Amino acid sequence: MSTTEYERWICESCGFIYEESEGDPDGGIPAGTKFADIPDSWFCPVCGARKKDFVVYED
Repeated sequence: MSTTEYERWICESCGFIYEESEGDPDGGIPAGTKFADIPDSWFCPVCGARKKDFVVYED
């Protein structure tokens, strides 16, 4: 039995949270895509910040 641990990443610019379990379908990122596997060309769908402007979101 394996369980996938999904992380959440928050945009330091606007507070948008990327949830790996949900992906970013509008941005071409399917649900279940790990943040590390997103292309570096991806950007925040809310404010346009770059991928490197995201940090792991801790509850």
